[in-house]
Amino acid sequence: MGQVTVKQVMEMFGLKLISGQEGIGRHIAISDISRPGLEMAGYFTHYPANRMQLLGKTELSFFAMLKPEERLDRMMKLCAEDTPAIIVSHGVDVPEELVIASSEKHVPVLGTNMTTTRFSSLLTNFLESRLAPTTAVHGVLVDIYGIGVLITGKSGVGKSETALELVKKGHRLVADDCVEIRQEGESTLVGHPPKLIEYLLEIRGVGIIDIMTLFGASAVRNFKRISLVIDLEIWDQDKTYDRLGLEEETMKIIDTDVTKLTIPVRPGRNLSVIIEVAAMNYRLKRMGVNAAEEFSKRLDDVIAQDTN
Repeated sequence: MGQVTVKQVMEMFGLKLISGQEGIGRHIAISDISRPGLEMAGYFTHYPANRMQLLGKTELSFFAMLKPEERLDRMMKLCAEDTPAIIVSHGVDVPEELVIASSEKHVPVLGTNMTTTRFSSLLTNFLESRLAPTTAVHGVLVDIYGIGVLITGKSGVGKSETALELVKKGHRLVADDCVEIRQEGESTLVGHPPKLIEYLLEIRGVGIIDIMTLFGASAVRNFKRISLVIDLEIWDQDKTYDRLGLEEETMKIIDTDVTKLTIPVRPGRNLSVIIEVAAMNYRLKRMGVNAAEEFSKRLDDVIAQDTN
């Protein structure tokens, strides 16, 4: 899980610091944003204090209707101990009571000229991206025909060499050796390379090569959604490999199940072509075209005719 501070949000969106400067180092724990309308009316029973609080024209216009003695009380309660920050949108003037409460409670108050809805959307996307669960996987991530393919396998099985062949064919390298994966949403995994090895590929006997320098900017990309996992393993004569593709295997990464194919490796097999076809076949299946199921239906029809 990543970490985000109020200062990072302030710098990211060019927000103006109005008061509560002592609290700009506060950490933001969740991506949800609260618009405290009920709280302005005095209902704090279920106040989500640990969220970023966003005040727009609606909330502040109602606040202006309150009695003077109620205003400071509302803002004191709004500036809770675990509130990361309060943001005022539309460039609206910040109420004096909020400045007093934030200074006393050390809760940063920030201002933006953006509309409430627009800023809420941008901030939510930013926080979801930064606070998403993350992990790292040993493998190679390649963009093949628009499909993010994560190639895994034991060290020395040929992952990087296969990725190099795919790049030569016009596909795009995302990460080699270590793929950092972030879960965005319930079923979306996005992989990207660690900064230290960005655009680099290790080939045994040759060394480390810079893919962008050798093949150009079109041969790399900074991130890609992972849709398919292909696990390379040395051919085992005693193991039975799937020849029809009717059974779909999955690999769990963080909280998401990703379609997985196991491809045996032995001399003479063109792995780059096999992986290209696997990516195209995956895309066809998602479009409703399944060659394995069609073959199975044909076989059932032939058997039924013979028995009749």
